[in-house]
Amino acid sequence: MSFKPSSLRDHFLISMPHMHDAHFEHTVTYICDHSEYGAMGIVINRPLDLRLDALLKHLDTTDSLQVVDNRPVYGGGPVQGERGFVLHRAQDSPWLATYQVTDDVCLTTSIDILEDIASGNGTTDALIALGYAGWGAGQLEREISDNAWLSCPANLDILFKLPAEQRLHAAAATLGINLDLLTAQAGHA
Repeated sequence: MSFKPSSLRDHFLISMPHMHDAHFEHTVTYICDHSEYGAMGIVINRPLDLRLDALLKHLDTTDSLQVVDNRPVYGGGPVQGERGFVLHRAQDSPWLATYQVTDDVCLTTSIDILEDIASGNGTTDALIALGYAGWGAGQLEREISDNAWLSCPANLDILFKLPAEQRLHAAAATLGINLDLLTAQAGHA
């Protein structure tokens, strides 16, 4: 009988203090999908030096678009860094490419949601990212067993309401953990 790991979909992955991978050091990642084939998530606490208006200008959207919401764009992970992803609260949406992660959270990849957000017609609870984090079959499970990550159920207030610089420690606090008190040395019991 083989071990079937439970899905980490709709969970946060919290990097351990000893992680020295430039892509994931001091990050919290929202897991959008996790199965026996691998996992996919968006890093939610790495704002880029890029705002929505500059992204839309780069994408050559219509010049008539009046940008009233100029939120930051995040570095969602090292895979396909030129591709856009929007994590947002679930709602009846007319957007073209939307994947429902849970009853409460969706992931949209079409430009129409960016235009709606920028014009003030989109959802206010949304995180815009370029790129994503991806793991092959069994890779995330190995990294967790090697003490690279903590995981906890996602909290939508942390995801959508807290400033980026507070998200890592807030996610760890949901587990009762103060990351500042953990050692940067990895070990196994």
